[in-house]
Order: sequence, then C-alpha cells, then structure tokens
Amino acid sequence: MKSSRLLSILLLLQTNGRMTAQRLAEELEVSVRTVYRDVEALQAAGVPLYADAGHGGGYEVLAGYRTRLTGLNTGEAEALFLAGLPGPAAALGLGPALAAAQLKLRAALPPELRADADRLRRRFHLEAPGWYAQDDEVPFLPRVAEAVWRGRALRVRYRRWKTPTDVDRRLEPYGLVLKAGRWYVVAAPGPRTFRVDQILELTETDEEFTIPEDFCLASHWRAHEADFHARLHRGEALVLLAPGAAARLGTAAARAAGATGTAEPDGRTRAVLPIESLDHAHAAFLALGTDVEVLAPPELRARLAATARALAERYADG
Repeated sequence: MKSSRLLSILLLLQTNGRMTAQRLAEELEVSVRTVYRDVEALQAAGVPLYADAGHGGGYEVLAGYRTRLTGLNTGEAEALFLAGLPGPAAALGLGPALAAAQLKLRAALPPELRADADRLRRRFHLEAPGWYAQDDEVPFLPRVAEAVWRGRALRVRYRRWKTPTDVDRRLEPYGLVLKAGRWYVVAAPGPRTFRVDQILELTETDEEFTIPEDFCLASHWRAHEADFHARLHRGEALVLLAPGAAARLGTAAARAAGATGTAEPDGRTRAVLPIESLDHAHAAFLALGTDVEVLAPPELRARLAATARALAERYADG
C-alpha cells in the first residue's frame, strides 16, 4: 500500500540518515521512479524532506524532524527488540510485519536508546527449538492463526496417537502456543490442546464463536503443563547414582535426587526418582550403564539385569 510505503521511506531516512533513491528502491523493492513519486508526495504533505545532488547526495529529512515513541527507557527498548522472534513470526505469516514494526520502533527511538537496542540485537539471538529438534512442517499454521484472530470455527482432519488415528473435528480455536519449537492450538470443545503439525486437512468456516470471558490462555496452558507432568511421572524408582548421573537423566531426575538423595559410603547417592513407565525407565537407566543401580521396583531391576546378561553374552566372543 502507498501509505505504508510512504511511512517506510520516512522511517528509513530517520533511521539511516541520507539515502539515495536507488538504495530506497532496493529496500522497498520498488522502482526508482516510484521512489521519486513517493518523495514528491511526502514533500507535498509538508514533510521537510530535501535532496542533495551529485556524488554522496541523496534524500534526507530536516534535522530535528522525527516521529518518535515517548516514555521508553533503555531496558524497555531492549526488551522490545529481544521479544521479536523472526522464526515464529515468519511461521505465522508475520515476518514482514515484524520487520516493519522493528524498523518503526528503531526509527522512533532517540539515538542513545537506538545504540543500546542495536548492540543487544547483535549480541543476543533467540532460538526456540531444542538443539536436536527438527523443525516441524506446519503448513496450516497461518490459517489457524487467522481463524484465532477472526474468531471463526475450523473443520479439520486430525492425526492422534491412538486408534482410530485420523479423526474429523470441529474446533473453536481460542489461541496458539509455541512450546519448545512446536505449535499448539487450544480449542473448544473442552477446551483441549491440539498439535498444529498434526492437522492433515483444514477447512475454514464462517461460524463465529465467543471465547468465555473468564478464559485466560496463559493460565490454561500452565494448568495443561502441570497436568501433563503429573500424568507423565506416575511411578518411582529407588536407585543408587554415581556422581553426576542424575543430571544426565534430565531436570526432573536431578531435582528429585537433590530433594531425596542421601550419601552412601561408596560415594554414590541413594535417591527416589520419578519414572514415566517401566519401558521409559529401562531405556533411560540403561543409557547410564554402571553409573546407576536400580534397587526397586523389582520388575525394573529384573529387566535391566536380563538386558545386561543378554549384552554380556552378545559381546562374550569379542
């Protein structure tokens, strides 16, 4: 839109100082002729914008003319720049909007705050997914986000973990959550939580819905996480751990070892650790080798002993 482009020209000049028509055209992805027309429109509107001809020339805004945000201190300006995650914004279809917003914010800051914000952006990079996580393909994310914004119901074909795996659902999307690089939509009825990358088909509808006044997305998500962790660790194991072994099992195990651990004469720690299931605990403890000894439950100890014997037999000829 022309009005947006005119504002972008003004903000670019406020941010960068003198710029040639060619450089402005490259930044805005328009022709130089379009830049000329836009500059004339700004001048006609009373913006004190002038041009210097010759080598080193270009367009410039009269010193002292600024559109600025007021009331921001250094910490607030830095926080606003640090809050912008380009990956999630691009996934939502808001990449250009984020870039434009940061440009407007930077142009509006006084020079001293702009320097602080630029330094922070050069020295900090936020990456949401874990190190070994693969980026999920989320083709329907922009359309889900649009439905959330417009308050429109969706009809989806969704893949879940239990049979039947592929089911049809009508969703009233209340909000989106990005957790560890994965997108979730919280939707009625329920509300319940659905992984956006597991939506196989999606149809928008014109059916409107109303989010209950007492619904808070952040509070709902905190309750969902608490319930998830409560269901995740349904059992316990009594173990002997070598120094440093608990940390290799994850945060929950390390916390439990710190809370319940008692020192043994041989330097190991006796502790009660939460476990998700016998299968999960078997795999996790097996990875620690001799740095863990399971004392209880007896069925888990027996499974680990059987695996150890099978491994010893397999490698006996080596």
